[in-house]
Amino acid sequence: MKKLLLTTTALALSASFALADTVRLGTEGAYPPYNFINDKGEVDGFERELGDELCKRASLTCEWVTNDWDSIIPNLVSGNYDVIIAGMSITDERDQVIDFTQNYTQPDPSAYIASSADVDVNGGVIAAQSGTIQASYVASTGAKLVEYATPEETIAAVRNGEADAVLADRAYLAPIADEDDGLVLVDQLVVIGGGVGLGVRESDTELKATLDAAIQSMKDDGSLNAMIQKWDIGLTF
Repeated sequence: MKKLLLTTTALALSASFALADTVRLGTEGAYPPYNFINDKGEVDGFERELGDELCKRASLTCEWVTNDWDSIIPNLVSGNYDVIIAGMSITDERDQVIDFTQNYTQPDPSAYIASSADVDVNGGVIAAQSGTIQASYVASTGAKLVEYATPEETIAAVRNGEADAVLADRAYLAPIADEDDGLVLVDQLVVIGGGVGLGVRESDTELKATLDAAIQSMKDDGSLNAMIQKWDIGLTF
């Protein structure tokens, strides 16, 4: 059965398709370990390694483009790039505007980071990056939501006293807590979203199918799980 699945995937990957000469991958470059800009000024992280491997398996020529998070969906729709690969959780609201491949990560538990472990996350001032599933979640609770354009600004808000805590992916917050003695992870996790997928325009059905096949091939041979463990993203498949 496994051999049959792998064969089917290989056929899907090798099928001819009418795609652009170069597929442009859009990411934020500001959300480690998913994506960040390294010392060489290049896109790096889990999604850089994943995107390069997906393009290789799908025989696509790809290039990387960075874009601010708050305009990342509009600029995909307007054609500034062809794929979003930026730690974007699959949600019904986003799916009304763009299309998603199958998820390439499980839902990563969100966590709070604060200057004190006994912070009131339900009634305090909670920072989140604008346009994220965490911002929507905080808005639905009794806490006061303050939104910022970048993840770094949310952390700065706690450090300078503008917010009591930040809600974000645990994979992003854990290294910060490890490196900063003044910040701690709160012992409360929130599971939201449907995992992270590649975002494409709704009209790009062929590109979506090609990328879906590449993701499935990585799930089938275990290489996606190995990559998830390498970057400490969260649960494996």
